[in-house]
Amino acid sequence: MNIPGGELIGNYILGISAFYHDSAACIILDGDIIAAAQEERFSRKKHDHRFPDNAIKYCLSEAGISLDDIDYLAFYDKPFLKFERLLETYLSFAPSGLPSFLKAMPLWLKEKLWMEDHIRKSLKGYTGDIYFPEHHQSHAASAFFPSPFDKAAIVTMDGVGEWTTSSWGVGSGNHIELRKELHFPHSLGLLYTAFTYYTGFRVNSGEYKVMGLAPYGEPRFVQTILENIMDLKEDGSFRLNMEYFNYCQGLTMTSGKFHDLFGGPPRKSESELTQREMDLAASVQVVAEEVILRTARHVKRETGEKNLVLAGGVALNCVANGKVLREDIFDDMWIQPAAGDAGGALGAALFVWHQVLNGSREVDGTNDLQKGSYLGPAWTDVQIEEYLTASCIPYRKLEEDILIETVSEAIDNGKVVGWFHGRMEYGPRALGNRSIVGDPRSVTMQSIMNLKIKNRESFRPFAPSALLENAEEYFDISVASPYMLQVAQVQKDRCTVMTREQENLFGIQKLNVPRSDIPAVTHIDFSARVQTVDGKHNPRYHKLIKSFRDRTGYGVIINTSFNVRGEPIVCSPQDAYLCFMRTEMDLLALGNFLLYKGDQPALNENQDWREIYELD
Repeated sequence: MNIPGGELIGNYILGISAFYHDSAACIILDGDIIAAAQEERFSRKKHDHRFPDNAIKYCLSEAGISLDDIDYLAFYDKPFLKFERLLETYLSFAPSGLPSFLKAMPLWLKEKLWMEDHIRKSLKGYTGDIYFPEHHQSHAASAFFPSPFDKAAIVTMDGVGEWTTSSWGVGSGNHIELRKELHFPHSLGLLYTAFTYYTGFRVNSGEYKVMGLAPYGEPRFVQTILENIMDLKEDGSFRLNMEYFNYCQGLTMTSGKFHDLFGGPPRKSESELTQREMDLAASVQVVAEEVILRTARHVKRETGEKNLVLAGGVALNCVANGKVLREDIFDDMWIQPAAGDAGGALGAALFVWHQVLNGSREVDGTNDLQKGSYLGPAWTDVQIEEYLTASCIPYRKLEEDILIETVSEAIDNGKVVGWFHGRMEYGPRALGNRSIVGDPRSVTMQSIMNLKIKNRESFRPFAPSALLENAEEYFDISVASPYMLQVAQVQKDRCTVMTREQENLFGIQKLNVPRSDIPAVTHIDFSARVQTVDGKHNPRYHKLIKSFRDRTGYGVIINTSFNVRGEPIVCSPQDAYLCFMRTEMDLLALGNFLLYKGDQPALNENQDWREIYELD
């Protein structure tokens, strides 16, 4: 930013993603990430795709600046290229694509196509340059530039950007180069989404449910997929047989031919899950893993790089990520925590700083530049107490060490605790600042938390947060996993030997069979989606887990996101309190304040907290 007199005091860059799903904003200063957040956390509309007005307001507030101080703005894709792809696709399938075309065009003609005008109207007063990197350039930038590596291979995979559905290339210093791309309609993300739709889950949000359901099934449809739907090459590239899909021209993902191939119409949402859905989930998961593994091996051969970075929605498939690590294809791997479209806002901003402005980048090969992904808003104890007092909410204010010991004891006694402190996480995972925590040793805790707290499907597994220093005592994991983006096997000496009767169970019957001495975080295939916690990035959460270890001998707790089904992760103290009161959580820790369910009066749903960031 230039000030009167010509002195240069730094470049603020605002990054934005919007109008598909998970819109977000971020601000960086000379490549340093100052703030980043998804719009859904403020609007309370899950996967909010609208222009991120509230996220932008927050980022400006966190940076302590106004729009006048923004030097450059970056949007995460090229709308005209995307519009070109939509037009060409509709024309290719005309007239069968007319209903889908008529549904999509009004929003494009009103907003999406005129993105620069829309941005300038929304951000009155901004007169600087606006850059539009390509979608997968933004993904690639979000993967490489915050990583700890000076050089790395880059792989991006998602549904589709403009035309690209996956890409690979290399990053070196402050520059990225994408060398190969796979183009629409051939997309691993859209293949997985098609099976998400067919198994009865919501498109663009239920894919992780398919991943969680997969271990209950048998992958008996793998060959059916590879022989009929997908022509998979050794380098990981492929072509899809579009006769089985409807996403190019219709309003659904799959066609009648797809339904005939797999024995019937798609499962209706909320209807009973059958063995067919479990087997379909297992099958598409195996196929996805094979595509990703072949791609990783090919990229290693082509680039010779020792390290790999990943982004794009497919990079959130932590089961596949774990398999890439265990294959030892690369020496090390780093995955963008906000790997989906929300992370595109950060990638676009970093692309402008490094690739356009030739901004410097310094890494040490060990520590990333993502700051634990704790990049959202925080509330001080003064602000929290003002909210509690104004709302007549009973609370107990405790010193940090006493609060931690009290919560640790409550977890040991089988209580479920809402844990809220520090800056909110950027990305889809709760990493110990907006989390619900519990006892991993309990054989009933998974069912209790799924049905009474989260209000979600009983088959869904919970993740463990483990102390970094002793994570290997519980899990077969050789590298840190601070962002909960890899699955590891529970150590064999902790696993429970199955009886013959238990081994012969099918599907959901497997759910209530304890698999280890930490059954609440052990999935039915003896795996766990692990978060390792160190004392540097989240010392308070580290202290909580350490306190639980000192009390019980177990340096691991349950960590699930602080929200209920259908709602975004909580952002504010009030969001946390409302979630606490609407569920069967026992305690709520808000900063240094502890709330007991039995002490609480009738629910008060005032909205005063939004004045802090002047949000809509």
